[in-house]
Amino acid sequence: MKPLQKHLWMSTFLCLFFLACLPDDGESSDYDQELETLTILKAQIESLAANSACNDSSDCRYIAFGSKPCGGPWSYLVYSTSIDTTDLENMVGQYNQLEALFNAKWGIASDCAVVTEPVDVICENNICVAVY
Repeated sequence: MKPLQKHLWMSTFLCLFFLACLPDDGESSDYDQELETLTILKAQIESLAANSACNDSSDCRYIAFGSKPCGGPWSYLVYSTSIDTTDLENMVGQYNQLEALFNAKWGIASDCAVVTEPVDVICENNICVAVY
């Protein structure tokens, strides 16, 4: 495992542990701490995906990212197979679960709009790009 990936996994584990250990007393500080944990995890995932590069469109993938309170993802994360895709997919799955729990716990609302899934993902200038 690469050093960046080890760091991301360790940070993710610590964030998940921290989130799981928070008391469920409904105080706003708990809300802020849980939101910060989600924000950190999201940034780590986006950073990992952003560090991927492609040589061909066959290297490109996308995954549903986030959990809207009404159901479905907030967006689709585009990435290349140049990174450890299993790690990325596991991190996204964990994030999606944590955000769903956060939404339910705190009664979060959203616009309930359905996010359009990419028709395709292509490689442009060594970067994977979604096509809608």
